[in-house]
Amino acid sequence: MNSKLKSLFCPESVAVIGASNSFDKLGYHVMKSLVEGKYKGRIFPVNPKAREIWDINCYPSLSAVMEPVDLAVIAVPAPFVPDTLHECGKKNVKGVVLITAGFREIEDSKGEALQEEIGRIALQYELPVIGPNTFGYVNRTFGVNASFTPEFSRMNQGGIALVSQSGGFCHLCGFLGLKQRMGISKLMSLGNRLNVGFPELLKHLVEEDEATRVIALYIEGLDNPGELLDTAKSVRGRKHIIAYKSGKSEKGDSASRFHTGSLAGDYQIWKGALRQAGILEVTSAEQMIDAAKALDVCAPLKGPRIAVLSGQAGPGMIAADAVEKAGLKLARFSAKTQETINGLLPPIAIRSNPVDMGPAWYDAKSSLEILKAAVEDENTDGVIFIAMFASANVGLAKAMAEYLKNVAPFKKPVAAVFTAPSGIWEEEIAELDGAKGISVVPTPERAGAVMGDLLRANLLCSVNA
Repeated sequence: MNSKLKSLFCPESVAVIGASNSFDKLGYHVMKSLVEGKYKGRIFPVNPKAREIWDINCYPSLSAVMEPVDLAVIAVPAPFVPDTLHECGKKNVKGVVLITAGFREIEDSKGEALQEEIGRIALQYELPVIGPNTFGYVNRTFGVNASFTPEFSRMNQGGIALVSQSGGFCHLCGFLGLKQRMGISKLMSLGNRLNVGFPELLKHLVEEDEATRVIALYIEGLDNPGELLDTAKSVRGRKHIIAYKSGKSEKGDSASRFHTGSLAGDYQIWKGALRQAGILEVTSAEQMIDAAKALDVCAPLKGPRIAVLSGQAGPGMIAADAVEKAGLKLARFSAKTQETINGLLPPIAIRSNPVDMGPAWYDAKSSLEILKAAVEDENTDGVIFIAMFASANVGLAKAMAEYLKNVAPFKKPVAAVFTAPSGIWEEEIAELDGAKGISVVPTPERAGAVMGDLLRANLLCSVNA
C-alpha cells in the first residue's frame, strides 16, 4: 500500500468523477481547487451530462478517458460509489479520494454495509482510498489541491503535514494557520479511513516524504489504536509527531462514533500511550499550530534556560511567568553577555533577565545586538523576543528583517511576538516568521508555552526517552 501512496499524493493526472459547473455541487469546488490551485498535470472532468466543465473537455465516464489516470476524486452519491470504484480499478487508477459521505458515519445500518462493500472492492484492486467522508487533501509540495476547498492553495509551503480524521478540524487549523503563516507540506482529512489510516500515513510521511519535517495528527477515535502507536514507536526519533486527541468527555466519545465511525476511547489511557510512543500531545488548535510551526523552523531546544527580551516590561514579565508555567526557567546570563547588555542599555532599564529593551526603541541595532548576545550566551538554551509597536520603534521590524538576511541561522530557537495595528509591520513580520530559526507567535503566553513544547518534543523524539 505504501508504495502506491506516493502516486496518490503526487499524481500526474487527476479525474474528477462528479465534476460539475453548478456551484452547489462538490464537484464544482474540486474542479475549482485544481484549476485555481494551478495544478500542472492533466485534469479529466467526468460527467455524462456535460461537454465542458471549467472550460475543460468533459468525459461521459472514466473508461472514456484514453489516457492514464493517477488519481480519481469521487464526488457522486453514495449508491453510485461501488460501480465507480470498480471502474477505477479496471482503469488501473493508482489512488482515490472519496469525498462522498453516507457510509459508516451515519446511523442507518445501510451505511455500514455500503462501506464494507466498497472496502472489498478496494481490496480487490489494491486501490488506496482516502475517505470516504473526507474533504480531500492538499499537497503544497507537489502543487495539487485535491479537495473541495480552493482557499487551501494559499497556504505557505513548508514542512508540516496535518493529518486529521475531521475535515472540519483541517479547516479550523488550516485557516488559523494561514493567518499565522504556517508552512504546510500536506493537509488532509482521512474521514472514515476505508483502507488508508493514521498508521499508513505516518509510515509514508516519515519514510517517503522528504518535504515533511513535522507530523501533526488530530485523532477522534480509532478501532485499533495500538496499530498507530506501534507505528509511531517504530519510527520514533526520525521526525517530530504531534497529536491532538478529542473525545475526552462522555458526550465527545458518543459524537466521535457518529462523526467518523469510531469510538474515542478512554482519554487517560490515550494520554499515557501517546507519551510512551514518543508523540507530543497538545490540547488546543492554537497549541498545535504554535508547536508545529516552531518545530518546523526552529533549532531544537536542548535545555530549559530561556532568555526573555522585551521592548516593554509588562509583556516581558508575562512571558517570564509563562516560561515557569511551562516547566522551564529564566536563564542567568554569563558575565560577558551581561556586560554587553549593560553597554547597550542605560541603568534605568531592567538589564537582567527578563530584559527591558524599551530604551533601545530608537536604535534597532541595539535590540538586535541584545538578541544576538542572548542567543550566543552559553547559559541560554532559547530566546523569547517581544516587540509591541509604538511610534518610536516603527523601524524595528524592517531592521530585523534586513539584519537576518546577512546572518547564519540561529543555533537556538527564538520565539518572537510582534504586535502592531493592521497595516503596520505585516510584510516585515511575514518576512521574519520562519527566517533563520525564528517562529512568530501571537502572545507572550504562547511564546512561553511553545518553548515548553519544544523541549518536551525534543525529549520525546529521543529513542531512549
